[in-house]
Amino acid sequence: MHVAIAVLTIMASFKWGNWKNWKKYHASMLFIATGGLLYEYIVQDHTLWKFHPDWLYGQSMTVIVYALFTMPISILLFLSHFPEKWVWRGMYILLWSGIYIAVEWVLYVSGRISYQNGWEFWYSFPFDIVMFSVIAIHQKHPFLAYILSIIITTFMIAYFQVPFKLAF
Repeated sequence: MHVAIAVLTIMASFKWGNWKNWKKYHASMLFIATGGLLYEYIVQDHTLWKFHPDWLYGQSMTVIVYALFTMPISILLFLSHFPEKWVWRGMYILLWSGIYIAVEWVLYVSGRISYQNGWEFWYSFPFDIVMFSVIAIHQKHPFLAYILSIIITTFMIAYFQVPFKLAF
C-alpha cells in the first residue's frame, strides 16, 4: 500500500506537478521532509500514529519514503496549483486535506497505519488543514511558518503528553 501511494504520487507529479519551476517550491519541500523526520525523532518512543510496512521494506524505510519522497512531492503538487486569489485558498486547502484524509482512511482500513497515545483517525483532518495552511504560509513567509510550527509542535507535545527528551 505504501509503495503504491509513493508511486501514484510520483506519477501524479509528472502529470500535474510544476517540475519546470521545482526550485520555487524546494524550500517548502524540504520543510515538510524535515518536519516528518523530526516527528519521528521526537516521538520515537511515544508515537501518535505508526505506519505498518509493506512487504518491500520495514518501518524505518516506510518513514523515509514518506518523509523524503511522498510528502515533498505531494507538496510540489499542492504548491504547483495554489490559487492566487484568497477566496479560493481555503477551498484548495480543504481539497488537499480531503485527499490526504482519504488516503489515510485507505491506510487505516487496510491496517497500514494505526493510532496510539490518544490520537484518533478524525484528528488527522484538522491536522492536515493546519499542515497545508502552514506550508502555504511557508512558501511566502518562511520565518512565520517556523514560528507557527514551533507553537503547534509545543502544543501537540503538551496535549498528547509526549515525553520530551534531548538525546544526543
